[in-house]
Amino acid sequence: MIQIRCKNNNKTYSFQEGSTLLEIYQKLQPELQIPYQVVSAKVNNASQGLRFRVYQSRDVEYVGLNNTSGMRIYVRSLCFVLYKACSEIFPESRLYIEHSISNGFYCNFYTRAADHATAADVERIRERMQQIIDSDMAFHHREAPTEDAVRIFREHGNIDKVKLLETSDRVYSDYYLLDETVDYYYGALLPSTGYIKLWGLEKYQDGLLLRVPDMRNPTMLAPKVDQPRTFETFAEYVRWSVIMGLSNVGDVNHAIKAGHASELIQVSEALQEKKIVQIAEEINRRYLDTERPCRVVLITGPSSSGKTTFCKRLSIQLKACGLKPMSISTDDYFVNRVDTPKFPDGRYDFDNISAVDSETMVRDLNALLRGERVEVPEFNFKTGLREYNGKKLKMGRNSLLLIEGIHALNPALTSQIEESLKFRIYISCLTSISLDDHNWIPTSDCRLLRRIIRDYNVGAFTAQQTIAQWPSVCEGEMKWIFPYQETADVMFNSALHIEFAVLRNHAEPILASVPKNSPEYCEAHRLLKFIHYFVAVSDKEIPPTSIMREFVGGSSFKY
Repeated sequence: MIQIRCKNNNKTYSFQEGSTLLEIYQKLQPELQIPYQVVSAKVNNASQGLRFRVYQSRDVEYVGLNNTSGMRIYVRSLCFVLYKACSEIFPESRLYIEHSISNGFYCNFYTRAADHATAADVERIRERMQQIIDSDMAFHHREAPTEDAVRIFREHGNIDKVKLLETSDRVYSDYYLLDETVDYYYGALLPSTGYIKLWGLEKYQDGLLLRVPDMRNPTMLAPKVDQPRTFETFAEYVRWSVIMGLSNVGDVNHAIKAGHASELIQVSEALQEKKIVQIAEEINRRYLDTERPCRVVLITGPSSSGKTTFCKRLSIQLKACGLKPMSISTDDYFVNRVDTPKFPDGRYDFDNISAVDSETMVRDLNALLRGERVEVPEFNFKTGLREYNGKKLKMGRNSLLLIEGIHALNPALTSQIEESLKFRIYISCLTSISLDDHNWIPTSDCRLLRRIIRDYNVGAFTAQQTIAQWPSVCEGEMKWIFPYQETADVMFNSALHIEFAVLRNHAEPILASVPKNSPEYCEAHRLLKFIHYFVAVSDKEIPPTSIMREFVGGSSFKY
């Protein structure tokens, strides 16, 4: 017998050695108070599927769809059902599950060589998916020597998975079966298709939108939000990825092993610089527009998107256009720490717009736009006080204000400034490559890794602390940043094609320091597993002006 300590109710139980998590849950279910459908569990703080067998005494915590690890397992399983339905109805089709959009997942789907799916095709796929779900087919996990897994996927024509696995250093690799359909996923799946209760599929742009439950209320689908600008930004980088031959991690790994890492870095940096130049030229055009003369550039984006470095690089290009940019951070207008709003549990809510003295900031901005000399504050993060240290600004000929901060696009911050004077920029790290055709890379993973590395390097927080704070950071972004991203005049993608390969060397030892007995180990374990898919690359050729330098160190900019 083995001992199972259930963390949902802090009780210990005896079970037969080799029992599955599902068998254990079925016996414990009457005692547990879990509000939503249970889809997975954490075993010693590592996420596992319900078919996982336990052979030694372990801590077990069951999780539902309101948990990120549970939602990932649910969505992966739904993606497998989608792939099976597509491959059965259209045997020569290609399905690419590319990225999150509109609170769902965008899928590029071609019925033949270059034919997009029609509305009728989507309906046929949806009906077949429902049949697969209703039949309650089991998801079967298999483990095989990597060379055998590569052979299996090659026989099925899944070259994307062949490239991924043959560039890995794994001796054994996992794969999954759904009836006779084979696929690869980098995490566990549900026990069977019958666990999938809520989902949607509809035509979207030239492809499909796979809709999933809302993690905040898993009894409903996540509300669809139209995001045309975000979609086009993704599409632009996907097009470039295809042109460069870097559609997935296997492509990147092969290029690195062939000795092209330096070229990949140079091209990625050149693409970003080209985009920054285009933005600067558009701002200059607007500056010279007598009808809509731009005087204020508002720059925002979520945590670790690279706002600070982007602002500095944009300033250089604006100067090359003959303009004189002056930068102001909304952080310098934070209210004193004692006046900062708090969460119900007493933690400071720094992301709340009430944490910024917007009245004083708007007063200063309007004074600057009138040509007055203004003393602007500097926030002292050590003392928690807004200080005036003699820093004075005055707009002159060709002057331009650059306002950078998480609330820059929030209308409440600049509502008193004339609309025609504003130019809005939204920056984020919209990862443009995938692990393979059916495993996308969440856009937040790159930002989280960046933040973990930066926090650790500057001595601000350990990886465990950064991971613990991340859910609150994401909650703040959902409330204060994402609702305004589509109002931007232009979007900038700060992701680099080779970024994860460079981050690997930095992230591995930091993530490995997270204690296994901590709740944060679950996320650290997932990120470690994920980052190992990339062939590591040294950061020595990353230029000192790169956005990556803001996180790994060595930037030529002063922060």
